[in-house]
Formats: sequence, structure tokens, C-alpha cells
Amino acid sequence: MNLPSLNAYLDSVGAPSFRRGCNFAAAGSTILPQTVTSAISPFSFEVQVTQFLQFKARVLDLLSKGKELNKYLPQKKYFDQGLYMFDIGQNDLNREFYSKTEDQVIASIPTILSEFEAGIMRLYDQGARRFWIHNTGPLGCVARNVAIFGKDPSELDGLGCVSSLNHAANLFNLQLHALCKKLQGQFPDTNVIYVDIYSIKANLIANHSQYGSTDREDHWDRP
Repeated sequence: MNLPSLNAYLDSVGAPSFRRGCNFAAAGSTILPQTVTSAISPFSFEVQVTQFLQFKARVLDLLSKGKELNKYLPQKKYFDQGLYMFDIGQNDLNREFYSKTEDQVIASIPTILSEFEAGIMRLYDQGARRFWIHNTGPLGCVARNVAIFGKDPSELDGLGCVSSLNHAANLFNLQLHALCKKLQGQFPDTNVIYVDIYSIKANLIANHSQYGSTDREDHWDRP
């Protein structure tokens, strides 16, 4: 689309430009808040949404004081007209498999998505209307997970991926898709786009040689 990458909210020291938007994502983050002992990243979805609300309030305050900082800040209308993009939830499932059974992980999916819905509603209440939501990728194909959970060949599918992790990812995606349809029906003034990242990544893995790579890790989880 010939658009520049967005500057990160967490790297806002100095004078970065947020004219076209802001990136609130953080590596290792989850939808559910993490405990002090289990946290890989302290920036859960709730924290990221709160950071956005603080960012919006600060931007509107600065815009009201004059035009000096306009070249660094998004226009007020962008908060209502902008595209809100989400790619989160994979780490929630992934970390659960290290301490829980497959059935327990699957049982936690509604709780995870309830937290996600709460965050979406906070954004909706602030005027967000255009949502671009990625589903989660094939967790069972991540090299690390194959090494840890795929030691028994019977646990692997035809692509060499861990079946149980991909099963959980697919169930997560089914429920996420249902949530997106629910939100679209509940709020007809919104545009909720569900993006099937799972199929895109699964195709890359299954047909990697067609894309110039023979190493599965080369095309997994790249931004």
C-alpha cells in the first residue's frame, strides 16, 4: 500500500511522528493479563487499550493548544475514521500449553475472547468503527513448539506440525470469527474485518518451496 510503518507508542521519546497513526503492539503480549511470575511482556491487551486512550487524550489536548505540533500528531477525525488493527491471542494459547492439557487450553478460549471483546468495546465507546482483526496462526508449526511438543511422531500431522496445538488454534479462530460476526451484527455502524492469517501461514508452510524457501522458520511469524 506504499504506506510507512507506524511509530511505536513505547518509543515516543524525542519527536517521532504519529501523523499517520501509532503502534501499541508489544512482542510477547497477551490478551489476558499476566502474573508477575509468568509475564513475558507486561503489556497485555487491556494495557495497550489504556495506552491508546491516554495517547488519544494527550493528542486532543495538544491539538487544542495550537498548530505547533500538528506535523507530529494525527488529526482529531482520524480517531473516528481510522483503521484499528489487531494481531493478538497467539501467545495466550501458546503459554497455556506449557502448563495445561489440551482440553484445559480449549476451555480457556471463551475467557480469552471475553477479555478481547471488552477491549474492543472500550475502543468502540471512544469512537472506533473500523476493525481489522487477524486470527491466530498454526501454533503447532512453530519450530519451538514442534521441538517441545512433537517429540512423539504420533503427535504430528502430515506437515510435521503438532496436531493438538493447531486444533486449539482452529477452535480459537472459529470462536473469534463468531465474535466478529456478533460485533458486526450488534453494531451496524461498524466495519469488522476478520482476516484469516492461519490459512495464509499454513499455505506458506505447506508450499514453502513455491515461495523460495526450504526452511520453515524463514517464513514463520514475520511482521
